[in-house]
Amino acid sequence: MTGSAPSIAPLAASLQVGLGGAIGAVLRYQAGRGMTSLAGQQGAGSFPWATLSVNVLGSLAMGLLFGWLARQGSDAETTEPLRLFLGVGLLGGFTTFSAFSLDMMLLIERGQPGLALLYAASSMVAGLAGLYIGLALIRMLGQG
Repeated sequence: MTGSAPSIAPLAASLQVGLGGAIGAVLRYQAGRGMTSLAGQQGAGSFPWATLSVNVLGSLAMGLLFGWLARQGSDAETTEPLRLFLGVGLLGGFTTFSAFSLDMMLLIERGQPGLALLYAASSMVAGLAGLYIGLALIRMLGQG
């Protein structure tokens, strides 16, 4: 869904993404609260159920959205605002894992499973390394 998209004014596109992202972030927060309510504080703290649920639900929604957008074909005037609002904004704010899942599937469908595996592995390793380095830096600053 990139490359041949119609020209949307950058401000309008940014507003669509921003509004969708705000709604997605609130939905993610409420999903976490709901999961804690269902599982109880101890149950919710023993396993990241809320994150898992949001990631799976967001990935399902991304699959449904992009499958539907692909069927719409050349009606880019309708599909591009929906892609920005729902795909980039709402689902991006709800879970970035849905975007990761979409990127992985696109690489696999393009016949690049090795590149998909490299992307998954490097995302995990680099993401965890970045988190570790950030924590280490803050801890070093706190000791000084």
